[in-house]
Amino acid sequence: MDDGKPTGPKAKWWSRPTPGHTTTSAPESAAAAVDAPVEDARAADTPARPEPVAPAQPVAPEPVTPAQPAAPAPIAREPVAQAPAAPTPAAPAPVPAVQGAAPAPEVKPLHEPDEYSTPPYGGPGPWAPAPPVQRPVPTPAHGTPIPPVPPVPAPFAATNGADVPTGPAPTQGPVPAQAPVPGPAFTPPPPPPRSTHWLQYDPWGGYRQPLTQPGQPLGSDGGRGRNRRGSLLVGALLLALVAGGIGGGIGAYVERNGGLTTVELPQTAKNSGGRAPDSVAGIAASALPSVVTLHVSGTTESGTGTGFVLDNEGHILTNNHVVAPAGPSGDITVTFSGGETASAEVVGKDSGYDLAVVKVKGVSGLKPLPLGNSDNVQVGDPVVAIGAPFDLSNTVTSGIISAKDRPITAGGEKGDGSDISYVDALQTDAPINPGNSGGPLVDTDAHVIGINSAIRAADSGATTEGGQAGSIGLGFAIPINQGKRVAEELINTGKATHPVIGVTLDMKYTGDGAKVGAKGAEGKPAVTPGGPGAKAGIKPGDIITEVDGQRVHSGEELIVKIRAHRPGDRLDLGLTRGGKDLSMTLTLGSATGT
Repeated sequence: MDDGKPTGPKAKWWSRPTPGHTTTSAPESAAAAVDAPVEDARAADTPARPEPVAPAQPVAPEPVTPAQPAAPAPIAREPVAQAPAAPTPAAPAPVPAVQGAAPAPEVKPLHEPDEYSTPPYGGPGPWAPAPPVQRPVPTPAHGTPIPPVPPVPAPFAATNGADVPTGPAPTQGPVPAQAPVPGPAFTPPPPPPRSTHWLQYDPWGGYRQPLTQPGQPLGSDGGRGRNRRGSLLVGALLLALVAGGIGGGIGAYVERNGGLTTVELPQTAKNSGGRAPDSVAGIAASALPSVVTLHVSGTTESGTGTGFVLDNEGHILTNNHVVAPAGPSGDITVTFSGGETASAEVVGKDSGYDLAVVKVKGVSGLKPLPLGNSDNVQVGDPVVAIGAPFDLSNTVTSGIISAKDRPITAGGEKGDGSDISYVDALQTDAPINPGNSGGPLVDTDAHVIGINSAIRAADSGATTEGGQAGSIGLGFAIPINQGKRVAEELINTGKATHPVIGVTLDMKYTGDGAKVGAKGAEGKPAVTPGGPGAKAGIKPGDIITEVDGQRVHSGEELIVKIRAHRPGDRLDLGLTRGGKDLSMTLTLGSATGT
């Protein structure tokens, strides 16, 4: 019954004609299956290189029986000429029988014919040729080994299933071996040229590369990813080392130089240098040109001291103990504040006052230092001391007047008392050290009010400048009023006069006041007959307790008080005789000093 299905002969799936070829049918018999030159399945392992096809020779068509399906044509090694298909069904050509061969039973297909021609069992679809069919085999642990594939033209290059070319693929590759199928042996037709598009969907294709290869699994970069990561790590470490070195160098440079750029600190512009006249700087600027440094050398000793200019004639006032090392034949060199030097000679000196005057010759442009009045000085007044302590010339220190009328004695190195000086001194805390002796102590007007002469050292008590003890803030200066009188006498006469009262004092008396001795020197009377003391009524054994209303506690202090006056001055004395207090007036006499 005709139900719309095709009624003509139907081709079996294994005899599907290759596109572009026409195969002839043969009777389905056992003899044909045995005698036909069929390619062994093992021959498919070696791909055949395509060879040129010879011109086809006309072959007479053989009749084929319409009721029998066409058998697959044998595949030969050599190209076979092809003939046009018969227009009408023909009976199959007789096949010579093989002697001794039993007739082969009729082979039944493995499945029912597909009446709708659905691939791969029906007719080929319009999209692609059907792939060859084979059974899958278990995949080894590292993938399926790939047989070597000879190079083929580029248009037929194969892929690995992910559109990644794996190498050229032959137009006709080997057909994998198939499991034997019951029935007559047959040779499948040669596969058509592979389509790279179809290979993407063929899980069992023989021409594409497996997803893995034997050996260590590789990524898409062929194992280069790990090397690339290692290279990146090494590069990062090298970069860190270089950056660390550069950073360390920069940090060291910044630490040594304080930065990468030149530092310029703000600074006040230079001014005219003027200072207030009563400031230390103003006082020093005014007094320094008049201060000199004396270098004295003698036959046995030498020393350094300070002096200041008294007048334009070159007279310089200093201490006696400064010029004493020169002796009668020593050298004295005067160095001015500007560095000029000149030789000097002694004009006069007095050990009792510890004052001396020297004179330089051939020097012009001298600037005398103005003299002040020491009677006007008050305790607490600011003062400035200028000198050359330890031969450091033009040294300026400042302080205040710590006390007035401070009786001191200095010297006494000779042992006979001829070098002892008695000074009713000004005390100051301005630092004075060895080398300052003879230098000026000036007030805020840059006027001289004293001559620095002695210091009190912590280890040796009162001492002259000749000692090497340092300042502890106890300096003493001869009042300028006394220095002026002595300097004038030394310049005018070469000697100084001393005021005297004409009595001999008992220097061993330890009680309060100055006691008149019982006898004088060399058996002479203690009170000089006709002297100032005898005229005032003083007798041996009297104790003098006051001078001009000021208390006297010792013989040295009485001498200091008397030396603070000029000869001819009148003094009011208070004394004790036999336990009774007495008072009297005395006019000072004069004696020549040395």
